[in-house]
Amino acid sequence: MLRTRHEQGMDHRRIGTILAELGLITARDRAQAEAFQREVGGLYGQALLRLGALGEPDLLKALSSQLDLPILPPQAAPDASACLAAAESLGLPLSWFLQKSVPVWCLPVEKPDAAPNGSPDASRDEIPDEPTWQPGIICAAPRHSLDPDILEMLESRASCVRIHLAANSLIDSLLTHFDQASASAMEDDETDTARLREMAEEAPVIDFVNTIFNQALNEGASDIHIEPSEHMFQVRSRIDGVLHVKATQPRRRFDAVVSRVKLLSGMDIAERRLPQDGRQTIRISGEEVDLRVSSLPTSWGEGLVLRLLRKQRTLLDLSGLGLYGRARDVLDDLLRENHGIILVTGPTGSGKSTTLYRALETVNDGIRKIITIEDPVEYDMTGVSQIQTKSEIGYDFARGLRAILRQDPDVIMIGEIRDGETAAIAAQAALTGHLVLSTLHTNSALAAIPRLIDLGLEPFLVASALIGTAAQRLVRRLCPHCARDETNPQRIAQQNAFIDRMAADCLALQSVIDKNPARWRTAPGCDQCSHSGYQGRLALFEIAAIDGAIAEAISAGRSLRDMIQIARQSGFMTLIEDGAEKARAGETTLDEVLRVVGASVAMAH
Repeated sequence: MLRTRHEQGMDHRRIGTILAELGLITARDRAQAEAFQREVGGLYGQALLRLGALGEPDLLKALSSQLDLPILPPQAAPDASACLAAAESLGLPLSWFLQKSVPVWCLPVEKPDAAPNGSPDASRDEIPDEPTWQPGIICAAPRHSLDPDILEMLESRASCVRIHLAANSLIDSLLTHFDQASASAMEDDETDTARLREMAEEAPVIDFVNTIFNQALNEGASDIHIEPSEHMFQVRSRIDGVLHVKATQPRRRFDAVVSRVKLLSGMDIAERRLPQDGRQTIRISGEEVDLRVSSLPTSWGEGLVLRLLRKQRTLLDLSGLGLYGRARDVLDDLLRENHGIILVTGPTGSGKSTTLYRALETVNDGIRKIITIEDPVEYDMTGVSQIQTKSEIGYDFARGLRAILRQDPDVIMIGEIRDGETAAIAAQAALTGHLVLSTLHTNSALAAIPRLIDLGLEPFLVASALIGTAAQRLVRRLCPHCARDETNPQRIAQQNAFIDRMAADCLALQSVIDKNPARWRTAPGCDQCSHSGYQGRLALFEIAAIDGAIAEAISAGRSLRDMIQIARQSGFMTLIEDGAEKARAGETTLDEVLRVVGASVAMAH
């Protein structure tokens, strides 16, 4: 490394000693400089300069001897192209070189003479080639020559760094190259921003974006994806959990469309190098809609994902979501409790928030104080105090939860338990007489138990505080307009055999099979469902009440598999089993259940 090489060649004597031996300062100069340094601070050499006891050329000569560094003479100063090539090679912003007072430059590759042996210079009328630079070599003349932070930064980005000493006036002159380039870049950015803003306000762009929004709302899309590639970009909408291509456009229109969306969502249209998030309330066809946008720079430009949330939304009731039978009875019993934690688990987009809101409506009887802390608040609820986290000021779930506990709540809803601190406060709240509802990211209901332990809760605390846990997934419903009974006998036999294998391990599923005849259905697709065969979505559930037997298993450190077997004795059904039952009843298809829950889960049966 550079510093090691310099340390080996350095003269470790004090700079004052070297200057005195060179006859450049007197003993009186040394004494005055030391007194000045004690009173004012700073470097010894700078003290001599400020006292007028020494000229800068002599100081550079002594420092060169002490530090074993060459001096950059003014006549060898690099030009702007060499400086800016080095800055680009290092990959640092121009502002860094200005703030640190570090001019850098590349060394040009020496070219052979174009006209050897004194022959006429035949190339003097040709346009000179662009300069080429010696690869991997960066020269620098930092004002603070041995600042370890500067040296570390340069050495981490170049294979060979050559440090020089230079007069302050020369350093200032070299830094003007960086200053002028930075100002020019800012002007270019301002011009580019103005151009993008103009493009975003053009009528065809506005019409195209509005058409995308209107179509997405009419089709019930949850998300819109705007995705660039080399020669085109496409717009896809996520409908019932599946992406569908809605438009393909030439690449030349992409910047204008992206700028339009970023303007609408309050994002910085000039920033295209970093991910951004934006949020704004807009009106589409007279309806208020929450627009949430995420941008991600890719190799072909910024990819955008938009979420459109209607302000006036009606929540499906729990039965409409697909929660009925024993699972509904278990959840209703849990919601009648006055303390304990109820968790809903599943991946993003599986409907956890909708289930929690419906559960809150069930307990919102007007005689209990209900407070939520969310990120973000997705539904406005009458009679419920709803709080939005603000991460930018440190107001997270844990901090908000502490404040909520001082507000005399009966029921608390936490948008998500993300860390051990939030989990610990939630458990404390549950054990002190509060009903706590929240979500976790786990693959199954009972997997919430080891997850809480992983977050730092002791098993006995989980066993005491947790009263119930649920998992869910969303599958597509068969289209009511074109669905029909399955008539293929081989297909019917295969599906019956599949569900019979599952029922061998699940008494609750076997009971359903015994009571209800199978109604396997299929749907060829029609205009009403865009020929997909599906319309709308249905939730699959698995719900477990943490009874005495499961609580004992938690405290004893039993495995997740053991806890599932214990829960089965009370009628517990897994997601795949609930999905198979709903497919057998003709609400969806077995293929759709396996697509969402996963074929690997089914293979276990």
